[in-house]
Amino acid sequence: MNRSASLLIRTLAIAVLALMLAAPALADHHRGGDDPDRERGEHHGQRGHHGGGMGGGREHRLFVTVTASATQDRAMPLTLANKALDQGLEVRVLLCGDGAELALADYQAERFDPPGVTPKDLLGRLLSNGATVEVCAIFLPNTDYDEDDLTDGIGVGAPDDVAEYMMGPRTRIFSN
Repeated sequence: MNRSASLLIRTLAIAVLALMLAAPALADHHRGGDDPDRERGEHHGQRGHHGGGMGGGREHRLFVTVTASATQDRAMPLTLANKALDQGLEVRVLLCGDGAELALADYQAERFDPPGVTPKDLLGRLLSNGATVEVCAIFLPNTDYDEDDLTDGIGVGAPDDVAEYMMGPRTRIFSN
């Protein structure tokens, strides 16, 4: 087994284990939970937009994953993430697989109508308005890219931190 395959298997095993260990938090999500720090989004220095729109600001947060290769399939979750941010929700985006191409500084994305922008434009708007944007932890080790190839402001999501965030009692998840 080559090094890349071994690293991928190990990373996936860690992610599965993290999700299994987080199962009680998922149950708490449906009961309301009782971790005030997690509800405020203050674990591991998470930042977000905390405006006072109809979405309730710190009351709810949105976790979005983008994995698709088609322009429309990338644009829709990013459009909704921007709308959630406009309504005051904290937004965190994880770009995985083909969707992680959007994180590359030199990637040229196709325009879509309406409104004549690219998914990369939508991602830039999220970044400039305080959303956290990351590539999944297995993207860079399994490509020829490194962190220097990423757009400024985009980091690498740590599986433990991402899993904890996803299981937060006030987190809504949208995956595409």
